[in-house]
Amino acid sequence: MISMLDSKDKAILAELRRDSKQTTKSIARKLRIPVTTVHHRIKRMEETGVIKGYTVLINHERIGKQIAAYVLVSVNSSLPNGQKTDQHKIARILKSHDEVEEASIVTGGTDILLKLRCANVAALNKFLLTTIRGIEGVDKTQTMVVLEEIEDAH
Repeated sequence: MISMLDSKDKAILAELRRDSKQTTKSIARKLRIPVTTVHHRIKRMEETGVIKGYTVLINHERIGKQIAAYVLVSVNSSLPNGQKTDQHKIARILKSHDEVEEASIVTGGTDILLKLRCANVAALNKFLLTTIRGIEGVDKTQTMVVLEEIEDAH
């Protein structure tokens, strides 16, 4: 089901994206919309799946994950033992590791795009060499270390 959003819904979503912890009263005051309207629209967007959930933004440096990196993973679906694998299976295995923040199946010259967070370069190197490249079916990887992440300008 495709849900059409009007300008009020979009404004409410923008406020929730900026700070999902704020109250409906606060959103209503900022948008000059009645509190009950904000409440009902949020409930409707939750029920129809427009809003899938709420999350927190983490200061990764404060939890000891200084390094962010993107890794392109190419998959060889024919394993040495004659069995088959696929990028979905490998992506699920990779996603189960704490270092993997995101795993996506992508098009182009690679099969999987990972976003990793590690304590330091040595931890990133170990994860790449032992964990990722140790998974049967991983053919090759290309790693891009993030130099700077640009925050939303809210």
